[in-house]
Amino acid sequence: QVQLVESGGGLVQAGGSLTLSCAASGRTSSFFVMAWFRQVPGKEREFVGGVRWSGNDPDYANSVKGRFTISRKGAENAVQLRMDSLKHEDTAVYYCAARWSGGPLSDPDLYNFWGQGTQVTVSS
Repeated sequence: QVQLVESGGGLVQAGGSLTLSCAASGRTSSFFVMAWFRQVPGKEREFVGGVRWSGNDPDYANSVKGRFTISRKGAENAVQLRMDSLKHEDTAVYYCAARWSGGPLSDPDLYNFWGQGTQVTVSS
């Protein structure tokens, strides 16, 4: 059984940095896409960033572009999210997601696997 395990969440001051990590456990072929989403209570899950198996050409939500960096070593089933210049509005539960199919990175319905979520709190 494949599981995505996240780590690295926590409390940080505005302007600070935090790195989230996600790795897949269990035997599985390489995911075509790995991505990060986030969610705050009462709102829909929001795309943060994603990367295809090549590890090149990641895509980001406009709200995090230039501040967040997603990295993946080729087709490894592991991904990191480096978050810099954090803002209070980045506070959310962050979820790692993965899938084998193509299509838009930002569509949560296309993902086969989800992590349990890790809380990121940015104090203002």
